Amino acid sequence: MPDYQLWLTFGVFIITVIFLMWRPGGLNESIPTSLGALLLILTGVSSLGHILGIFEIVSGAAITILSTIVMSIILDSIGFFRWIAVNMIEKARGSGFRLFWLILLLCFLMTIFFNNDGSILITTPIIIRICSMLRLKIHQQLPYLISGALIATASSAPIGLSNLANLIALKMVGLNLNTYTQMMFVPSMLGIIAMTLLLLYYFRRSIPKVIHQFPVSMQSSSGSGYHPLQTTESESDNSKTNVDWWLFRVCIGIVVLIRAGYFLAEQIGVHMEIVAITGVVMMLAVRWYRTRSGLKDVVTQTPWHILLFAFSIYIIVDSLHRAGMTTWITEFTGPIAERGNASLIAVSGLLLTVLSNLFNNLPSVMIGTFAVTDLHLSDTQLHLAYLANILGSDIGALLTPIGTLATLIWMYILRTHHIRVSWKQYMKVTFIVIPISLIISLFSLYIWVAMLY
Repeated sequence: MPDYQLWLTFGVFIITVIFLMWRPGGLNESIPTSLGALLLILTGVSSLGHILGIFEIVSGAAITILSTIVMSIILDSIGFFRWIAVNMIEKARGSGFRLFWLILLLCFLMTIFFNNDGSILITTPIIIRICSMLRLKIHQQLPYLISGALIATASSAPIGLSNLANLIALKMVGLNLNTYTQMMFVPSMLGIIAMTLLLLYYFRRSIPKVIHQFPVSMQSSSGSGYHPLQTTESESDNSKTNVDWWLFRVCIGIVVLIRAGYFLAEQIGVHMEIVAITGVVMMLAVRWYRTRSGLKDVVTQTPWHILLFAFSIYIIVDSLHRAGMTTWITEFTGPIAERGNASLIAVSGLLLTVLSNLFNNLPSVMIGTFAVTDLHLSDTQLHLAYLANILGSDIGALLTPIGTLATLIWMYILRTHHIRVSWKQYMKVTFIVIPISLIISLFSLYIWVAMLY
């Protein structure tokens, strides 16, 4: 690669990362990445052959993530998330600590069954509205808001289906979904459990012991924009009686069936995106049969730009790889990795933590994956290094608000609802909680894989 193309590639990468983190005026994340990728294509840095190869790698993962978002939109349309919010407050039975556990469970399940960005988009407004309904003061809201965001983002690690970067990188290292889950579920869950307990300890004095038990209305003057909880009083009062339980149960059953289907399909050679599209078609058909609802909400609310974003960010990172950035990383990590699996896991996880908090985890996890594929490791070591990368990018990246796209979205949602959480408030929590959770996850990965193999 000529010198001018090398410097152009680095310049495009840095500017793209700045705009991804800054997002002035709520700028769509696909705009800076697409402009950067287009510039690299027009200047010949990325050729047609590279583009076709990138499309083959990225398309399946992007379609899978997009399909899970469509499923969440359909569930939204039948009142699923409104039903969850009403019942969470009732199940809390006047206990702020019980509500804390329920909110964290909600955030975990939303990420496991959908994806981390979708989970943040769904759960954050729900948590904000619940806090408003219960008339909690700002210091009482922070335990729910910050803890919910951290758990929702970290929960993308256990099964690999809940994060776009995880899915793309999964294909790059030749690791299948079932093996990923077998190797990663236990270590990442131990880290998430540790994070949950640390959050509970940190916020033990801020969580209200007693909350209002029976809110009279789902309406709230705070916040702006549409959300599943934005209903009229009459809808709120009849939120349970108006639920079409047959449709409700069938749609939830389809979501669970499709999630399990990903793992079964891999055994028989069916691509994940085929399973994902099948689930969407089934849910749309069932909803149409029951309500005669068309496709308008799906077409207008689905973030189609995810396809463009995934494709363009990969073009930039692939160009960066060919410009030699991953060579520098492998020269640094290679001698350390040769000392054994423990050193390999530690250097991979910690390096991705640093890169993610400097440059955001989306490009960082792909850079890290390119780097480990250049280390000429055995298959087991390559998978270990990749899984450590994921722990660094999904858990370690939470040290700062710019570490993940999900936390950037979370900060933006809070601003639109006039809730100010400063970097200092956020990092006072994460600099205590995240390092311990990351170390537990990385150590557990080493022990768990040693037991398996």
